[in-house]
Amino acid sequence: MIFLMDLFEKVAKLKKEKNAVILAHYYQEPDIQDVADYIGDSLELARVSQKTNADLILFAGVHFMAEGAKILNPSRKVILPDLRAGCSLSDSCPPERFAQFKENNPDHFIITYINCSAAIKAMSDVICTSSNALKIVEKAPKDRPILFAPDRNLGRWVSEKTGRTMDYWQGSCIVHETFSEKKISQLKFLNPEAQLIAHPECEQVILKNADFIGSTSQLLNYVIQSPVQKFIVATEAGILHQMQKKAPTKTLIAAPPNQNCACNECPFMKLNTLEKIVSALETGGPEVDVPLEIREKALIPLERMLEWS
Repeated sequence: MIFLMDLFEKVAKLKKEKNAVILAHYYQEPDIQDVADYIGDSLELARVSQKTNADLILFAGVHFMAEGAKILNPSRKVILPDLRAGCSLSDSCPPERFAQFKENNPDHFIITYINCSAAIKAMSDVICTSSNALKIVEKAPKDRPILFAPDRNLGRWVSEKTGRTMDYWQGSCIVHETFSEKKISQLKFLNPEAQLIAHPECEQVILKNADFIGSTSQLLNYVIQSPVQKFIVATEAGILHQMQKKAPTKTLIAAPPNQNCACNECPFMKLNTLEKIVSALETGGPEVDVPLEIREKALIPLERMLEWS
């Protein structure tokens, strides 16, 4: 505990010295969430990154999030505690294959989930997050076919909710596709008073049984505001820390994965540690940069998203 307090104090001291701000995603370790200046989902953190007066932005998340902060803040230095913190969903959409699809289908209006690389964003018409995907799709041109990329599960859910027919890029998140319908059914049987709440990146077999579906921040707000006292939470387990802090009287059960493993935790998110945050603040790296040409092209659909939402 003394060592942990030393790290907390060191982070606070370095933030002040470097005029740095720490943005942390809900899926980070509890200790990282507790030292962050702002905690949120992808949309919330994108908005915050635009408003900060800090010289240095430390993004405690994954690579595409830090890229997004750099695109929106080209004059500021953006660092990521561990450059290996990638994303299985982003990796499922290689820029070369995406460019080929776009070339073969020039009529498509491309809506891209924020969980993708800067290169993919640069080839998109508008970006969305799980918080605003319904609104973005409803605003899309009615006279053009839509490609929704890269998450097929989120795309199908959005299509069902909006009635818009779309083509889907066949990408998915390794965490949100790991939840076990059988084990969740057993949990529901043992806890009949519990509600199942799920992120729309989950597979349809999970979503069809959910009592509430929403983005990470929407799930958090639902737990806080609902009169229900027990929840089975089908999303990355890191969000349970904020849920328990904001709704301490409620009982939270992490939805179980198919395997006997910690597969409901993102291995990429968990590459960031408090020690790496201290090191990144001390050294000012590793830095995340985006080539000028990609940055300028990617900024257009990102700003369109912020305007539409």
